[in-house]
This record gives sequence, structure tokens and C-alpha cells, in this order.
Amino acid sequence: MSDARAWCFGDDVDTDILAPGLYMKGGIESLAAHCLETLDPDFAADLQPGDIIVAGCNFGMGSSREQAVMALNHLNVGAVVAESFARIFFRNAINLALPVVTCAEARSIAPGDRLCLDPARGVLENRTQHRVLACEPIPAHLLVMIADGGLLPHLKKKLKARVA
Repeated sequence: MSDARAWCFGDDVDTDILAPGLYMKGGIESLAAHCLETLDPDFAADLQPGDIIVAGCNFGMGSSREQAVMALNHLNVGAVVAESFARIFFRNAINLALPVVTCAEARSIAPGDRLCLDPARGVLENRTQHRVLACEPIPAHLLVMIADGGLLPHLKKKLKARVA
């Protein structure tokens, strides 16, 4: 993954903050425009494609709403790096092709740091701090699923290959 800016958040960022219920009926554009606004009102407007969200423990806690991941995908978030993830959010992210990587040293990253993530090797290079952080690598079979666009496109691709 190329050079990306870090957006840093703390512990227990829940799905209601990622996908506020007030905007659920407005479609993905409206929902994404309000993603994380209670923590950073400028997040959705200032995010650049490929930027990386960095967080503490239990990122994505709360309800199982897939819209939390859909909002991040709509904004073109490159990946989420956190100390830990809520289990349902982690699975939703993989199913919807959003790379999520666990990194014990995520808190050492500062807002705006320039990052380069290699999820296959489990390496996060902090180019601003001139440090390399170890992360849990994403297994090869899940990287293929992410590259295919998520679980459903991946399964369609596999079924199509079987029929051919």
C-alpha cells in the first residue's frame, strides 16, 4: 500500500460513530459524509483516498451494521490499523474488502504520520517517525478475497471458475 496519511482515534470507536443511525435512511453518500464526525468533524471532507485509520482497542464495537464498513469503503479508506477489533466489525471488513490489521504499537502513530502498510507481511512503515511496526499479517486466502472485492465477489469468481 502506498504512502498514506494516518487518522488517529482512541479506544472503543463504535459502529454508531462510524455509521450514525440518524443518517441511515439517507443512502451511503449521506452516511459516509457523517462518518466519525463526532470524533473529527472534518474527517469525511478531508480524508484522501487510501488514508489509513489508526485506533486503539476494540475498534468497531457495537452493533453488527455492515454500513459502518460500507461508509469507510465509500470514503476510500485504505485500511484500518488498530490494537484490536470488535469481532463482527473485523469479519464485516474482510467480507466487504476493507483491509484491517492488528498492531500492538498502533498508539505510537501520530495524526498525519505518513504510513506504508504491507498487510501480507504484517509490516507498517511509519515514514514520518522512521520506524517499522510489526502487525498481524492478513492470511493469503483473505488477501485474495479482499483483492476480489470481498466475500460475495470472491465466491462468484470461484463458482464461475468451477462452471467453466
